[in-house]
Amino acid sequence: MNVVKLELAPGLGRHLRAGHPWVFRKALDKVPKIPPGSVVDLAENGKFVARGYFDPYSAIAVRVLTRNPRQNIDAAFFAQRVKQALAERRSLIDLTDTDSFRLIHGEGDGLPGVVVDLYGRYAVLKLYSAGLTPYRGLIVEALKAAVPELKGILGRDEVGRDDVEEDEGRGAGRMLWGEKAPEVLEILERGAKFGVDAWRGQKTGFFLDQRENRYLIRRLAKGRDVLNCFCFSGGFSVNAALGGAKSVFSVDLDPDAIALARENFTRNGLPAEKHDFLAADVFKLLASFREEGRTFDLIILDPPAFAKSQRAVQAAIDGYASLNRQALGLLRPGGLLATASCSARVSPDDFTGAVKEAAFKAGVDLAMVEERYQPPDHPIRLQFPEGRYLKFYVMVSV
Repeated sequence: MNVVKLELAPGLGRHLRAGHPWVFRKALDKVPKIPPGSVVDLAENGKFVARGYFDPYSAIAVRVLTRNPRQNIDAAFFAQRVKQALAERRSLIDLTDTDSFRLIHGEGDGLPGVVVDLYGRYAVLKLYSAGLTPYRGLIVEALKAAVPELKGILGRDEVGRDDVEEDEGRGAGRMLWGEKAPEVLEILERGAKFGVDAWRGQKTGFFLDQRENRYLIRRLAKGRDVLNCFCFSGGFSVNAALGGAKSVFSVDLDPDAIALARENFTRNGLPAEKHDFLAADVFKLLASFREEGRTFDLIILDPPAFAKSQRAVQAAIDGYASLNRQALGLLRPGGLLATASCSARVSPDDFTGAVKEAAFKAGVDLAMVEERYQPPDHPIRLQFPEGRYLKFYVMVSV
């Protein structure tokens, strides 16, 4: 293993010894001209601190893989990390009626920049750094060894440069190994069936981090009129209907997502024709419902990330406040608001503050009855607070 030695700027070694996995370009004494994926040893005053891989295109120049100077970055390294992550999932998640979960969650599993979602017998691999490209084959082999029942592994486009948004110009996935995945994969989640567009859908095709929250909605929806905003492929909607909701209105800007949501009702033996599906702008729809005087017993808000950069944080907080205020204008007394944020840069306190402001402006008193964050298959290293992104609150109008 060829290793390039890099000297850290004075005083930054402690940050890495404490366990943080990122080294920004400005933290390096000199930035070398070496290929993406080069193994680098980071040193402070000539003393070894950590070992990682290099990315010449990102502001994060090095992502740390180990703080053990005797550990090589090779096939055995990736095999051990994947095997360990799988063992943790199987011990922490009830999989009796579920066949899909996040197998590798980047920094949380000691593999920064690597995401692997398992959908039944297919895995979807997404790499978030150009520095990982040379290791793709080793990761594929590690997955095959750890999950021998896999039929195939599908790869999604990774982003190699900071000036490209994560899903900008997103193309279809490609098979990296095995039997070609169907256009729509069918998965099982808490006994419910869902079609997943792993080839072209957002992220890897489904939002597995909301699994337990979808199941919670199943329990809360009985006898209620439900509005699911930003419904994507109908995960919350299906669970609401399975839980005995009186009616479910599902809205998303993407007509393909709405079509898949309708199909997912049919997959679960639910009469889609008795519920509403609409491809529309959520904000405009909320405004039109307000004019009509239409109200609901349970409103679900699960929007895409509002803050994709630090500069956008305040605008995101304002956006959450505005969205929740509009939704609260449609909530019946005693109704439930299930509201989520997946913006890592918006803290739980900031998000709670936005909802509190929304309630004040809407003239609604709210009480928190559920406060949830990421499930066990999306672990957060304590040394990496940036990995804490999902907030999911259920509030009752009192």
